[in-house]
Amino acid sequence: MKYLVIGKTGQLGSALIHDLSTTSNEVLAPNKSELDITDKQSFLSAMKEFQPEIVINTAAYHNVPLCEDHPLEAFQANCLAVKDMAEITSEFDVWFVSFSTDYVFDGRKGEQYIETDVPGPLQIYGLSKLAGEFAAISYSKSIIIRTCGLYGFQGATSKGGNFIEKRIKDSKRLSLLEMSNDQTVSPTFTSDLSKAVLKLVDHKSKQPGIYHLVNQGFCTWYELTEEIFKILDISIKLIPVDRKGLTGKMRRPLFSALKNEKAANMNIDLPHWKDALKRYIRSKHLE
Repeated sequence: MKYLVIGKTGQLGSALIHDLSTTSNEVLAPNKSELDITDKQSFLSAMKEFQPEIVINTAAYHNVPLCEDHPLEAFQANCLAVKDMAEITSEFDVWFVSFSTDYVFDGRKGEQYIETDVPGPLQIYGLSKLAGEFAAISYSKSIIIRTCGLYGFQGATSKGGNFIEKRIKDSKRLSLLEMSNDQTVSPTFTSDLSKAVLKLVDHKSKQPGIYHLVNQGFCTWYELTEEIFKILDISIKLIPVDRKGLTGKMRRPLFSALKNEKAANMNIDLPHWKDALKRYIRSKHLE
């Protein structure tokens, strides 16, 4: 199979390229200067030149607070570009996979969201991603994968690394750390997510539409931090803080954990988040 993977320097993109490199598949992974998703002609040229059978887009405008300040840029990358890619891939009759977020939900359900739950984003980021979902799934070979709380070996450049590495750095310079205990999420290791994505793409009974793919279980950011320090035997005073889902005036969903219902019915599932966290930390810090 010929894969076009967009966003190769990101947490998920780099994991996908790593996993695909262990297979016999052919992969094209252009950098942003070679393929800009907000430039329709740039994407069309890549499609014509490489003739992929599957396109996986991991690029997005996903700095949540910045989306509030730059809504046009957020919608350009998260909605209009996704719509253009879905349209073009449909014309080439190839599968298109792109990613969305738990932030399409308002968090009021109070339990894990499944694919058929009604969205209700609270901020520009979630709204732009939801618009991208609608734009993509109107085409016949589009798959949208919602995920949550990503961390990976590469780290998110737009966010200054990943959550785990930031907390480890905090522990080296602080004796006391306050951590949000008001948001419940599904932290997800990109290595596990990548493997699940490729299983889904390769599955004979896959259908277009929306899927949830996250590590099993859920926790607050405080509980995740507590587990990080427990694994690494780090001694620091950790204080839970209720910020009521607010970052300034921007609102975040209080309970946005996802459940892999559709993929699980296809025998595609991810390990528990505690297992994933141990594997990440052991590989990154304990070997």
